[in-house]
Amino acid sequence: MKIQKFYTSKVALVSFSHFIHDVYTSFLSPLLPLIIERLSLTLSQAGLLSTVMQIPALLNPFIGLVADNKGLARWLVILAPTLTAIPMSLIGITPSYGLLLILVFFAGISVALYHVPAPVLVAKYSGAKKGRGMSFFMTGGELARTIGPMFAVAAVSVMGLDHFHWVMVFALFTSILLYFTLEREQEKTAIRRNGSLRAS
Repeated sequence: MKIQKFYTSKVALVSFSHFIHDVYTSFLSPLLPLIIERLSLTLSQAGLLSTVMQIPALLNPFIGLVADNKGLARWLVILAPTLTAIPMSLIGITPSYGLLLILVFFAGISVALYHVPAPVLVAKYSGAKKGRGMSFFMTGGELARTIGPMFAVAAVSVMGLDHFHWVMVFALFTSILLYFTLEREQEKTAIRRNGSLRAS
């Protein structure tokens, strides 16, 4: 039976997790001048970082298939904020360019893992008012792009780049909150033959 009720608290919670998650993905740009100076990067090396971070988005269709059939949507939404925050909080103290590329790549994987199932959960909790639910969700993401860079600069100003990694605690708190709030049972969606990637 489809849910018709709009669950305000759960829609707001997933939207808040979208805000927290995307705050961390917005750290690269404001911290890039400091990273360039720290590792003596060229502009081409610096520009490659954002490209590497976007590459895992190519996995989105396959992530969706796995999440549907294994019932992992809830776990992906719970874990992704922390999995994104860890590498993005460490980019300021990375000792080498190679390790920096690995960190942003893994952050990109986590970004893909979050953005595939999260809108599905919002739609589920929104019932017949999916437009309202998605407006909450998208507002969280847009606010993160606005506040995230300012938060990163403020955190570096207060704690310094060497202690910037402590900002990951906000994502950890969010993951714990999601774990105890979202339902523990997630229905699996069986793939029908006419719904496969090959048939689409």
